Amino acid sequence: MRVAVVDVGSNTARVLVADVVGGRVDVVAERRARLGLGEEIARTGTLSRDTVAIVARLCRDYADRARALEAERAETIVTAPGRQGRSPELLVAAVQQATRLPVRVLSAEEEGRLSFRGAVSRVGEHPRGKIAVVDVGGGSTEIVVGTALAANWVRSVDLGSIRLTRQMLRHDPPTGSELDAARDLVRATLGAITAPLTDVALATGGSARAVAKLVGPSYGTREIEKAIALLSRRTSTKVGRKAGIHPVRAASVLGGALLLAEAARVLGRPLVLARGGVREGAALALASGRVAAAA
Repeated sequence: MRVAVVDVGSNTARVLVADVVGGRVDVVAERRARLGLGEEIARTGTLSRDTVAIVARLCRDYADRARALEAERAETIVTAPGRQGRSPELLVAAVQQATRLPVRVLSAEEEGRLSFRGAVSRVGEHPRGKIAVVDVGGGSTEIVVGTALAANWVRSVDLGSIRLTRQMLRHDPPTGSELDAARDLVRATLGAITAPLTDVALATGGSARAVAKLVGPSYGTREIEKAIALLSRRTSTKVGRKAGIHPVRAASVLGGALLLAEAARVLGRPLVLARGGVREGAALALASGRVAAAA
């Protein structure tokens, strides 16, 4: 079945059009645009009318693309921007009117479960035993544990790479005291989590991909600390140019790396970059009929 998922997140808006065959997600087309919604919400507490209009127009184009590619089912998912800030319902209403698709605001638990399903689905051979998936977003972080069949343990904290950067890392590069305070906040927030024992841990999301560009696709606390040392000594512009990271993403990579390092410590496992995430999970759910909407 051909499905389409329009995804509005804290850093980017994306569309995934894919053929779902036997639990496998085969990408037909993908597009993305950097929007920085999480940063605006963190700075002002809400999204301006102009920003909402920009998002709506972009999502309309994505929905049109899905129809042109003959997606049988399609939906829009909104993650942290639909849960945080003042009047997120204005964003949801504008996107729904523009796309003429159902719009689903994911709860933190729903986001975690879809990220888990999408990450596991794109592993070449389904890992055995207990699997953890870490999803560091702009506005929140989810740690999910389960098996190749399903997630059965989810924890979410209202702290993501953008929120941490905005709250604690105000200089670029940060001062030593800012970095120490950010670490303390991350440890207090994630360190209180006691996760089940796992056999493998996957990392999904933009922060995970950005850190992988610096240290490779598999990283434990030691490797992530190397990335943190690099990121804390250079401006985000220089890091972005060297590693090929978009400037909008580069500005919050240090915050994401701090969250990933603590997640790896909590799990007691190195993290392996996943090829799939929340969009792939949503595509699988659409194809299975759990959320079905005609495009």
